[in-house]
Amino acid sequence: MPQTADDLDAVAVRTWCSLALQALGREREAIDAINVYPVADGDTGTNLYLTVESAAQAVEAVFAAHETGTTVPVTADAVRAMAHGALIGARGNSGTILAQLLRGMAGVLADGHDADHLRRALTTAAAAARQAVAHPVEGTVLTVAAAAAEAAGRTADDAGTSVVAQAAYEGARTALDATTGQLAVLGRAGVVDAGGRGLVTVLGALVEAVCGQAPERTYAAVPAAFLPVPQDCAEGGPAFEVIYLLEAADDAVDRLRTRLDGIGDSLVVVGGDGLWNVHVHVDDAGAAVEAGVEAGRPYRIRITHFGADRVHPHAEPVQRAVVVVVPGDGLRALCKEAGATTVLARPGEPPASGELVDAIRRAHAREVVLLPNDAELRHTAAAAAEQARTEGVRVALIPTRAAVQGIAALAVHEPDRSFDEDVVAMTAAAGATRYAELAVAERQSWTMAGICQAGDILGLIDGDVAVIGEDVPQTARNVLDRMLAAGGELVTLVLGEAIPDSLADALEEHVREGYLAVDTVVYRGGHQCAPLLIGVE
Repeated sequence: MPQTADDLDAVAVRTWCSLALQALGREREAIDAINVYPVADGDTGTNLYLTVESAAQAVEAVFAAHETGTTVPVTADAVRAMAHGALIGARGNSGTILAQLLRGMAGVLADGHDADHLRRALTTAAAAARQAVAHPVEGTVLTVAAAAAEAAGRTADDAGTSVVAQAAYEGARTALDATTGQLAVLGRAGVVDAGGRGLVTVLGALVEAVCGQAPERTYAAVPAAFLPVPQDCAEGGPAFEVIYLLEAADDAVDRLRTRLDGIGDSLVVVGGDGLWNVHVHVDDAGAAVEAGVEAGRPYRIRITHFGADRVHPHAEPVQRAVVVVVPGDGLRALCKEAGATTVLARPGEPPASGELVDAIRRAHAREVVLLPNDAELRHTAAAAAEQARTEGVRVALIPTRAAVQGIAALAVHEPDRSFDEDVVAMTAAAGATRYAELAVAERQSWTMAGICQAGDILGLIDGDVAVIGEDVPQTARNVLDRMLAAGGELVTLVLGEAIPDSLADALEEHVREGYLAVDTVVYRGGHQCAPLLIGVE
């Protein structure tokens, strides 16, 4: 639980970004499911997640730059990084508006981070977001943002930051509930605005960051019969969503807005100081990009075709591929030999969703099976899969929680059978594999197996500490005995670079002598976090 901090300083901003990303990860699918406006393409939650992910990464980069010093970044550095990260990573209509909201807040919070500055930041943000949208519509995220600012503005002059944040959240929540009756398309579907719900989630994370406790919130269930589908272009909606970053002067952007407003809708242009994020829905994607070229230098251009299956622009993509996250160079080579596209997870540096999307693109396949191999990557992998689906790739995410589960799934992969059958077989293989790892305790702490001291060897089974030992060999044997007590046919050992082959030989002999008909296979993992990974199938 975050510490209570009645002040939105740099640490609180960092906490806010982290909590918002976690919350959007949990809410992503539910928000996607109620996405009906402005286009029912079911990606609002994913777009908001990707936008906040970019903001959080930018804030973490600021803190990383201060790691060698004795001070933390000042609030101005943190909020500016947050706003810039959101701007360059904004996705979709909702993500672009959220980026402008964060930019509006940052402009005020850079000068101060007390309650009064937070009030003014929320007001500035709501006004900036409304101005960025060519044709504001009530019953959307703009309405929710305005209500949050108004509620914050009604707090007492001597109220603290936590009171202002809580008021903004409650105001936004009340406004969100009313959106169903403000916008006809929401009323027909019986849902609230998806972008507005995402903003309520972000403001809830702000409350938790400054108050130390998350607000309680129960959302109405999505109607069982309601499943948004991509808008059919034949029904009059634009065919394409076009998004790009643009380096341009203010006057050129003014002309760009006028031109894009004439050829499309859902126009949102956010940014400033020479860098802008442009979002528009059009029938002529080329004309939207050409308008950007005339205004300045567009880059990171993304074009999504609504309601149509899209394939990669290269010739003859393969039918199916597997993308797998691996914790070491040894497993990377092993998975490449098996035909998989790999993403290396370095110690303390989990891959971002953008890296996973890039790997899916590199796989150059119509169908992709994604193996994240880490429970902490489930939201990141889900967002990457959703993004790849918008590009016409059929993606199945198998929620593997450890590298040994990924190895088991890859071992039964057969690209010649049907996609669904392959995914079922790989999922079953991963699910039948218990996993464990050895780690070194960094400090004294309580665990499920008792109190450990710094330097102890910990044996984690299925993510929980089950064994505390003094050395790797004995701890590994104890872990194996506990896992094999429940049965098993195959033991997989993945050795870290510091583990000698002699330990693998000793563990193989231990299994052979104590457990008849149980085979053992050994791989070299190379440089990785854990000294030893164990799988039992």
